[in-house]
Amino acid sequence: MPQPHLRTRSKKQIKTTVPGGKTKTHYKKEKTSTALCFLCKKPLSGIPRLDATETRKLNYTKKRIWRLYGGKICPKCLKDAIKQAARALA
Repeated sequence: MPQPHLRTRSKKQIKTTVPGGKTKTHYKKEKTSTALCFLCKKPLSGIPRLDATETRKLNYTKKRIWRLYGGKICPKCLKDAIKQAARALA
């Protein structure tokens, strides 16, 4: 029976053969998915691909992008949105 913190499906189970000839299960944490643009669903650059515990340890400046809607919308979609807003006002 695995330890309680290993009894989860968020850890990948890898069967490996140890030097004694026995087969053991090693547990590997899955990598978190990349941050995606809200509009076009393409991966955002500049956002680290870390889980919540590792992200919490980062500096505030490394967690997000210093732009309007930084970390939510890619620069191309933001540029298009600003253009559409300007056209709507004119």
